[in-house]
Amino acid sequence: KMSNTSSINVFLLLAIADTRELQLLHFWLFLGIYLAALLGNSLIITTVACEHRLHTPMYFFLLNLSLLDLGSVSTIVPKSMVNSLWDSRAISYVGCAAQVFLFFFLMSAELYLLTIMAYDRYVAICKPLHYGTLLGSRACVHMAAAAWGSGLIYGLLHTANTFSIPLCQGNAVNQFFCEIPQILKLSCSDAYLKELWFLVVSIFVGFGCFVFIVLSYVQIFRAVLRIPSQQGQRKTFSTCLPHLAVVSLFLSTSMFAHLKSPSISSPSLDLVVAVLYSVVPPVVNPIIYSMRNRELKDAL
Repeated sequence: KMSNTSSINVFLLLAIADTRELQLLHFWLFLGIYLAALLGNSLIITTVACEHRLHTPMYFFLLNLSLLDLGSVSTIVPKSMVNSLWDSRAISYVGCAAQVFLFFFLMSAELYLLTIMAYDRYVAICKPLHYGTLLGSRACVHMAAAAWGSGLIYGLLHTANTFSIPLCQGNAVNQFFCEIPQILKLSCSDAYLKELWFLVVSIFVGFGCFVFIVLSYVQIFRAVLRIPSQQGQRKTFSTCLPHLAVVSLFLSTSMFAHLKSPSISSPSLDLVVAVLYSVVPPVVNPIIYSMRNRELKDAL
């Protein structure tokens, strides 16, 4: 019995394509997606930073969201592109641990930030007179720091937990990046149950955030339907519905990836779900937030 993980110094990622043509297609497809994410998020970051009128809580949080999206998409997509280009599947042990850490850190922070953004919309619409006091600049900085800090702690805990488990089922990770559920499948013993419980707890925390977001929106929509003007209603729905769409896609796919039973696991399904929660949000977020947003469009 292999007792230690140190015997593995390279992991093999999923080969998305087996022929050279498909590998190159995967490379160009991921390159297009990556450039779209880079361009969209960089534009939002630059615009919010440079345009004085956008120095409000809502745009401050949006800038943070774009930073997290840039980080998370850069953690997994370039490595997959390079592997396709060089017809390789390898990722070093350290590289794999770094991917798990960064991805979990940025994704957790993003979930907390989306929760804070729902709270921001709730206060703006349901308690407009208290907006200045509840979401002053210091409060906003503290909230954003709490989101980044909690994500950092989560990332460290999950990474330390996952990589302390002995692995003896080979070194092939059935995913295009190092994903915790796929690494746990390589473990020898019941040691992986500890991390599994930890994942379940994290998902409950995620679910708690989701419930908070939904309740915020129920309050928001109730308040909006009391607004007499059609234009006021339309403006509010156009700022809130995109946020709700982003949250729903992000949470439903990541929960499915980490909670589904192995019996309904197939490489193609796992791949599609992973792309939906890891690659799609960073590309779609800038589009959703800027398309429906007059102030941001004008500033751009």
